[in-house]
Amino acid sequence: MVEARHWPMPATPRPIVMVGTGGIVRDAHLPAYRKYGFTVAGLYDTDRDRAVALAGAWGIGTVFGSLGEAAAADAVFDIAAPPGAHDAILATLPRGATVLLQKPMGLDLAMATAIRQRCRDRGLIAAVNFQLRYSPMMLALANAVAQGRLGDLVEIEVHLNLVTPWHLFPHLKNDTRVEMVSHSIHYLDAIRAIAGDPAGVFARSFGHPQSKLADTRTTAMLDYGDTLRATLSINHHHDFGRRFQDASFRVEGTRGAAMLKLGLLLDYPAGEPDELWLAERGGDWAPVPLGGGWFPDAFAGPMANLQRFAAGEDAVLATHVEDAWKTMALVEAAYASNRAPMAPIPTEGPTL
Repeated sequence: MVEARHWPMPATPRPIVMVGTGGIVRDAHLPAYRKYGFTVAGLYDTDRDRAVALAGAWGIGTVFGSLGEAAAADAVFDIAAPPGAHDAILATLPRGATVLLQKPMGLDLAMATAIRQRCRDRGLIAAVNFQLRYSPMMLALANAVAQGRLGDLVEIEVHLNLVTPWHLFPHLKNDTRVEMVSHSIHYLDAIRAIAGDPAGVFARSFGHPQSKLADTRTTAMLDYGDTLRATLSINHHHDFGRRFQDASFRVEGTRGAAMLKLGLLLDYPAGEPDELWLAERGGDWAPVPLGGGWFPDAFAGPMANLQRFAAGEDAVLATHVEDAWKTMALVEAAYASNRAPMAPIPTEGPTL
């Protein structure tokens, strides 16, 4: 039987200090931490008024006056600042601190490498918040794959055709890289968690005439050899009503198949319920009860895994910065492919 599950909580949860108080903290981190019994000891943001307002709304008693003051707290640090600020913040934290970094791990592989080195140099126990792999639907899917319910994997397809309210993410306006490093990175990381590291990637990312962002549509294919086909088709601009909008993650094997509905992305951020359906060859499709969704439930997983790893309760930190760097390397390869020319189509046949 496939059981949907949440990551187990640490035996003795440590308090959390949030560095950054933007929309993702309000909509996902704080709801998840409250739901799963974590205590948020304080907030810090360069925009103090925003931090004070959020603290008031959530009954958090402490708003730190400086990053240094926040870093002095005896707590686990949840860094939800823009990725370009991560390295400088890490340099301020105590040596050996336990840290969760918001994804992405920098905006490119050079930033990711600097962050990884900073964590090594300061002995930080650090993970990146690639939370999709911790969602109830993905944990259940991983369980089914591990049990052999699907057999040998032959198909992984991520298909999005929907409307994303990019105005909710104003910090992306000036970025030269948007879609793959800020959105499809979730799927690339989740695919790595299920199937391991690919040997290569082909990718093309496109802008849109009605968007001022650098790129918001992506096609990608991962190289897993001759048997497993893994693809992404991502369009954030299907603004023609709900009927043909889609947010699905399909996995097929030699014995069975799985279909996931990423409900959060449909009418984001309100969303619809996530779904996971499984079918074994010759049998009917059956839904798997999930008991939660990507938002906010998945956000408890990285923090629980991090705290349990730091306490010696988990042997593996799934999104350790060393592993997260590999997801960033895959994204970097996708952007390198995006710049490479396609093979030209011959205009004439060979000379006879």
